[in-house]
Amino acid sequence: MWKAFGGKNLKTLCLKKQWLKISSVRSASSCLAIRREDVNLWERRAPLAPSHVRQLTKEGVKVLLQPSNRRAYPTKEYENAGAISQEDISEADLILGVKQVPIDKLIPNKTYVFFSHTIKAQEDNMPLLDALLEKNIRLIDYEKMLNKDGLRLVAFGKYAGVAGMLNILHGLGFRLLALGHHTPFMHISPPHHYRNSGSARQAIRDAGYEIALGLMPKSIGPLTFVFTGSGNVSQGAQEVFRELPHEYVSPEALPKVAKHGATNKVYGCEVNMWDHLVRKEGGKFDMEEFLKHPERYGSNFAKKIAPYASIIVNGIYWDNTQPRLITIPDAKTLLKPTSLPWLPNVVGCPQLPHHLLAICDISADRDGSIEFVSECTTIDRPFVLYDADQNTERESFHGPGVLVCSIDNMPAQIPNESTDFFGSLLFPYIHDMLSSNATTPFEEYKVTPVVRDAVITSNGKLTPKFEYIAKLREVSRSAHKVSSAKKMGNKKVLCLGAGYVSAPVVDYLTRDPKVEVTVVSHLRSEVDALASKFKNSHPVLCDVMNHKEELEKLVSSHDLVISLLPYVYHPEVAKVCIMNKKNMVTASYMSKEMTDLEQSAVDAGITVVNEVGVDPGIDHMLAMECFDNVTEKGGKVASFVSWCGGLPAPELSANPLRYRFSWSPRGVLLNTISEAKYLLNGKTVEIQPGGELLQAAMPLSFLPGFNLEGFPNRDSIAYKGIYGLDSLRTILRGTVRYTGFSNAAAGLVQIGLIDTTPHPSLHPLGPEITWRHLMCELCGKPHDILLDSLHSLILQKTGGSEARLQAIQELGLLEDEVIDKKNTPLDTLSHYLAQRLKFERGERDVIIMRHDVGIEWPDLTKEVKQIDLVVYGDPEGYTAMAKTVGLPTGIAARMILDGEIQQKGMLRPLNVSMYRPMLKRLQQEGIVARETSKVVDGGSMNDLLASSFS
Repeated sequence: MWKAFGGKNLKTLCLKKQWLKISSVRSASSCLAIRREDVNLWERRAPLAPSHVRQLTKEGVKVLLQPSNRRAYPTKEYENAGAISQEDISEADLILGVKQVPIDKLIPNKTYVFFSHTIKAQEDNMPLLDALLEKNIRLIDYEKMLNKDGLRLVAFGKYAGVAGMLNILHGLGFRLLALGHHTPFMHISPPHHYRNSGSARQAIRDAGYEIALGLMPKSIGPLTFVFTGSGNVSQGAQEVFRELPHEYVSPEALPKVAKHGATNKVYGCEVNMWDHLVRKEGGKFDMEEFLKHPERYGSNFAKKIAPYASIIVNGIYWDNTQPRLITIPDAKTLLKPTSLPWLPNVVGCPQLPHHLLAICDISADRDGSIEFVSECTTIDRPFVLYDADQNTERESFHGPGVLVCSIDNMPAQIPNESTDFFGSLLFPYIHDMLSSNATTPFEEYKVTPVVRDAVITSNGKLTPKFEYIAKLREVSRSAHKVSSAKKMGNKKVLCLGAGYVSAPVVDYLTRDPKVEVTVVSHLRSEVDALASKFKNSHPVLCDVMNHKEELEKLVSSHDLVISLLPYVYHPEVAKVCIMNKKNMVTASYMSKEMTDLEQSAVDAGITVVNEVGVDPGIDHMLAMECFDNVTEKGGKVASFVSWCGGLPAPELSANPLRYRFSWSPRGVLLNTISEAKYLLNGKTVEIQPGGELLQAAMPLSFLPGFNLEGFPNRDSIAYKGIYGLDSLRTILRGTVRYTGFSNAAAGLVQIGLIDTTPHPSLHPLGPEITWRHLMCELCGKPHDILLDSLHSLILQKTGGSEARLQAIQELGLLEDEVIDKKNTPLDTLSHYLAQRLKFERGERDVIIMRHDVGIEWPDLTKEVKQIDLVVYGDPEGYTAMAKTVGLPTGIAARMILDGEIQQKGMLRPLNVSMYRPMLKRLQQEGIVARETSKVVDGGSMNDLLASSFS
């Protein structure tokens, strides 16, 4: 029969008319409303287009439209389609929108449909959820309209991808121009500048035509676009990408293409979960396991894929149980300025600073899969330049960093097509939504599961599928407090020790008014002085090492601990930090006791950064920067000689030791009798404890304006392994002093004053004794010998050195002055010299550091890099020692607080992601090193190192 009237098409037409008739009867009394969007000025989309309204009104549905001149489709077009334009939409039982509805505009006892952003118990939208429950509103959320495989059925995803791609191509043109390269991308505008995506695509094709003609600067090299995921967002972005002359490659081919690809086309790579997620315990990627146990997986995206990407377009769903694509520390490595040797050197065209140029984070998850995307950008301010070294963003195309676009409402830039696309996906479910009556029990709402399972609230409570939100809300409430505190910068730091080094630490940290520092000392004068100087510091008077319970309370209530106590106390502090899972920073050498806590720190998930002072600290950073640059260029580090010392300014050096003390002299004096070990031309040189070290002192000829000498410092050979330089044939780390220190100090050692053994005459409760009497006892003679005889005895004990005798005399050690006894000769002398040779107000010190790095290049050329650092103290401010110890300590602490250092365990600042930003920030504080070099074609490396020795 159907064949006689035109066959299958006629049958379809008749059935459709029959369905429309039935549908019309069913919907005859139905009324829905389309509300105006008022969430922001750029929101011009609507849930339904005029074409959808026309079809609904033909079916007998009454459609109300709140007037809006901002809506992309004019009100007149909706009216022509049969809609009734009026402000009051209370007649409608079903109210459709796109974004969240302001609480005061919610009408009770209605069914609303919009993106509520409440399903993760998002704290910002919990007041909205409360209002929905209170007003007995049935909420259907587009985000939960899913098919049987859990995929979203109603979304703007495709056009988010389209808009995102247009945005990043527009921004790429400006970024490359700022880097010195005009490209065809300069003629691509933001998506909202085009009437529709068709005209935008034509602009892309025009740019592609120029690229195909070879008009891209060769100095840029191949451009690789990495698309994360294969969903609607990614596919929308790739649709635009394919308007360019392109070639798709696999993730495995990216390294080759990034270096050797053509410049008359662009390269695309779609990256899915299995391309970068790896099981932590080994084995193949298993999707089902990952969805259930994401914590079992890590991502190698930042190491395997991102280094070869020019532009990353990110559109994946992410939650905080999953590994990130790029962390803040990852960014420091990816954005490290480096040479790209495969790019041609073109005069007048600077090379790119690094391969990664731009990121379009369409997912716009703050602190999400791209961790450093901390805030979304906006349509009117779409780009920021992220500087990994400073961990900061700024609105600019010029300067260091990667261009980032992370607009959270991308489809609003293509409003008409987005509305058409979204409405076509939503339309099949409109009649099910129209049948909703918010005043009837949810159990009676019998519709397709796609709609029913998307109902979040009904009858004043959460529906069964979404009752988890209440529990999640309780959990996330406390987490949100922590998160909010972090975002606001409300971070609490505990600083143990309030000596003169502490002030620059507290100063640096409290420059951010939302960082609070608690300063602890057993000396009231110290903590009160700091607290009065810095607004955000709080004094605590306590000897924490003798009050462990108080220490535990303090540690547990802070986010990070800085220990500026004597180094022997660091392990005890670290144990408390491990117990309370709190991060820690020290400026001291990482002792064996600290090293032994490595696994405990890792297990506790904490970071303990050591050796971030000047020496150790800045010396490591400057050395590693040089070493890494050499190895990256194919060279080999053959020798490393390093000198460092804190001295009085030259005008203050006129005393027997040529030295002044700004804190206890004990460490300086004790070091004179320590052992040392270094490597010279492949042979180990060992210096035994007890005074041999001072005999090994040698004159230093670098910085000839100073009169310097130096001697080896501790075990230099251990740093071969620490620095990862097995090729070293010479390594020496030494201490710098003014010439004359070693000879004078040797006399103190020989006479017995640098002795840690308790002396009977120095017991604090014993009878009084003068320095002259003590010297007699140390020489084994009675107190009443003549002064000339005492001189002779001292000369005898000091090898006949008149200079050493004179030094002892000038230090007042032969005077009839009563001693403040401290049990041992060393501690008694330390206490005495701390007063006699202390820095007075208005006097200044100086830090002198020198590295000589011997390098062998592949062409057999030999070179010595000479790195000098000279820092003077400010008579009216901080000493050089305080600045060079306190500032790097404060910088390291801030980097941990901001998530820039995330590695767990016991660390030194040896990794590029730590030392490079720290050195840059020190430069901003005026601590700047100077580098020179000497190159020869042959000869001995020892000849090249002659600048270190006389």
